[in-house]
Amino acid sequence: MISEQENRLLTEVQPGAPAGAVLRNYWQPAALVEELSKERPIAPVKLLGEELTLFRKKDGGYGLIGRHCPHRGADLCFGRLEDGGVRCPFHGWLFNEKGQCLEQPAEPEASRFREGLVHTAYPCVERSGIIFAYLGEGNPPPTPKFDCFEAPSSHTFAFKGWWECNWLQALEVGIDPAHASFLHRFFEDESPEDSYGKQFRSGAAGTNIPLTKILRDFDRPNIDLEETDYGFRLRTTREIDAQTVHYRITNLLFPNAIAIPMSDEMTITQWHVPIDNENCYWYSIFTSFAGPVNRELMRAQRLKEHTLPDYRPLKNKSNNYGFNPKEQKTQTYTGMGFDINVHDQWAVESLGPVQDRTREHLGKSDVGIKRYRRMLKQAMQAASAEEMPCRPNETRMTNLRGPVAIDALGDAGDPDCWKRLDEERRKGQSWAEMT
Repeated sequence: MISEQENRLLTEVQPGAPAGAVLRNYWQPAALVEELSKERPIAPVKLLGEELTLFRKKDGGYGLIGRHCPHRGADLCFGRLEDGGVRCPFHGWLFNEKGQCLEQPAEPEASRFREGLVHTAYPCVERSGIIFAYLGEGNPPPTPKFDCFEAPSSHTFAFKGWWECNWLQALEVGIDPAHASFLHRFFEDESPEDSYGKQFRSGAAGTNIPLTKILRDFDRPNIDLEETDYGFRLRTTREIDAQTVHYRITNLLFPNAIAIPMSDEMTITQWHVPIDNENCYWYSIFTSFAGPVNRELMRAQRLKEHTLPDYRPLKNKSNNYGFNPKEQKTQTYTGMGFDINVHDQWAVESLGPVQDRTREHLGKSDVGIKRYRRMLKQAMQAASAEEMPCRPNETRMTNLRGPVAIDALGDAGDPDCWKRLDEERRKGQSWAEMT
């Protein structure tokens, strides 16, 4: 259990809040590239409690500026995209991607009023179908050479979804390996043939045993944590028999992302990004090691489960997440269908908009959650952004690769077998030559 004060310290993200200050000093997903239409590439963004306007320039770059014009407060999401910036329709003030006011047509021609006026603005970069923004102090850090960023666009797919809860409880489900044996339990194993882009529908590397069976039959895993340059690695083992162990390798990418295996040939890198203190988006990049992804199919699958333009899930609190008591008895542990994202959504939203951690009791299996909270508080105490943990810089970049995320079945006496299986799936996958 922690105090109410400490819970607020860990969860609140509005300007001036310590946790929000940490998140601002790392690149954060702001929007999917697909959210900016070709006809009018401008969209509202709410990120870390701030109301912003995102737009794409003619040269392909992006701007992210305050949503309300600093003149009279008009909504710049209705602005005109002109001369490389956004012009407010109210009085014609023009702002570029750096927040500089370039024109004030109604002011005297000789006026220098605009020269001292700089609107809120944040730098942006595009990576693998997501537009990332830096809201922190000083120069932004470089983006790490993770698989999800290094793979060619043909081998990645990005999507997002809205969860009605605080970002921290959403993130913590991803660093809790024990829950998969229960929350995502299926009483019958499906064929993976019709399950493209679905997690837990294939076997572990080196075996044809369905992963759903491994998780169901071996529900008391051992969880080891190893600190890394990007955060930490969780090695979860399940002893199948005296000679055989199942290894599941997942990762925390500090401050608010995870990297987990999706299948033998695909990984998911997922950020949990605060909209405000009581809502968040998950942003996922699916990365293939086997070949190009079927982006159209994956998008169609997910659009069947979400509404646009907000990417809200169709199964939610209002319809009890599709709960079916008959299904709960015979097919799934939750009775909420076969999409594990819905299971996670129920789990984190059922805790309330902001989980009351004064009532929780963490156990040994919660090693990742305990370590993450210590890291977050350590980052809050850093003297500057550069001293925050796991923040990319020019000297650390060489180690910020991968990270390995895999399910593997191996010899009980060979605890590093998952490393070799990862090397095997990377053979022949020369992304550098393909880009």
